[in-house]
Amino acid sequence: MFHTPGDAHGEDSRLNPAITVIETAAAYHARGNEPAAIDAVTSLTAAGPAAEPRVDRAIAEALSTAVSGLWKRGWLPADVEQMVRRNRSDLLARLAVDAIAEHSAGFSEAAFHPRWRRQLDTLGAERWWDPSRPHVAQWSARHGQSRRETLWAVIELIALFMTMGALPIIIPPPGHHRQAPRRGSEATVDSKIMGKVRALLAKAESTPYAQEAEALSAKAQELMARHSIERVLADASPLRPQTVASASRIWLDAPYIGAKSLLVAEVAAANRCRTVSYEKLGFVTVLGDEVDLDTVEILSTSLMVQATRAMLAAGATMTKSRRSRIRSFRHSFLIAYASRIGERLREVSEHSKASAGREIEPVLAQRRRAVDELFETLFGRRVVSRSFSVGNAAGYGAGRTAANQAVLNGSRRALPPR
Repeated sequence: MFHTPGDAHGEDSRLNPAITVIETAAAYHARGNEPAAIDAVTSLTAAGPAAEPRVDRAIAEALSTAVSGLWKRGWLPADVEQMVRRNRSDLLARLAVDAIAEHSAGFSEAAFHPRWRRQLDTLGAERWWDPSRPHVAQWSARHGQSRRETLWAVIELIALFMTMGALPIIIPPPGHHRQAPRRGSEATVDSKIMGKVRALLAKAESTPYAQEAEALSAKAQELMARHSIERVLADASPLRPQTVASASRIWLDAPYIGAKSLLVAEVAAANRCRTVSYEKLGFVTVLGDEVDLDTVEILSTSLMVQATRAMLAAGATMTKSRRSRIRSFRHSFLIAYASRIGERLREVSEHSKASAGREIEPVLAQRRRAVDELFETLFGRRVVSRSFSVGNAAGYGAGRTAANQAVLNGSRRALPPR
């Protein structure tokens, strides 16, 4: 699919009429005119095997152009995979990852921002196919698809890409990353410590024994707290360059995305970060120091697991006569859980701040300014505040009770946002 041998023979891809057919078919599909899109796909296959090399080159060009357009509109590799998998299928998501891998193969390693590269690695976005041969046949064989089915998958994928609007650019796309001196905590994120913390929390979430989970979580908490204080004190040195804020996106699973975004916001606020929720798309943008972004992601994920488990357990006690209110119960539960977790995290934040002494105050103030400046740059006045209503008192009470029992895995690393 991505092999373009015709280019070696001097063919200008812009003169390939199949590119126009593919992009037109995708546009029809994006507008809901499926019959017209099907007719276009039929025209691509009508000429038979003789036309396949030209169509293969057109597919490669059209996909590359579509992926490049997404990067210009602020989408990241992980965002694209999430959107395709959630709105289409796992099969189409795998095609999207292949398209991302092929597009990325055209850049040197120096062209990638470190966090962009990490997303590619996490997705497994690398060539598995023989690049000397067209991707179409190899992809079709790998996934048990006919050529026509594969062509339709391409049209469907590009059509979805066309509907994905612009997002703030939070990581420079390939080719736009500039190597710069490392600044503040950006240079001091200890991947070994974070790896240990992730492993401890994974074990804590999977064990059926509460005592073991508490011991594992306590160890993770200890590691993160120590790491955080060390980083803040290191940034207090006058030899440190000024800290620059960054941004990341945390994707949430339906249902109750609004309530779950509140949990992320509470965790973020306790760790000097700000958030913007894209509820319809299903993610939250978090702005803060690099180390704090890691904390928010790890802690939010762990608390989300605990919240879901507690919510289901509490809901199981409802009588059959109250089943019709189960959605209201769960929504109220998660709102209460998030609110109470926020209170607990702020209490821990104050303790962490007091134990570190006054010398960290200038660093904290600097970080707040950096986050506020980035927020203003990315969103300005386009963000609208939202409040949450509670429609189920039983769910709200159960949520606060569960939050009181939650293990704040790693939360002692948090420092107050103000």
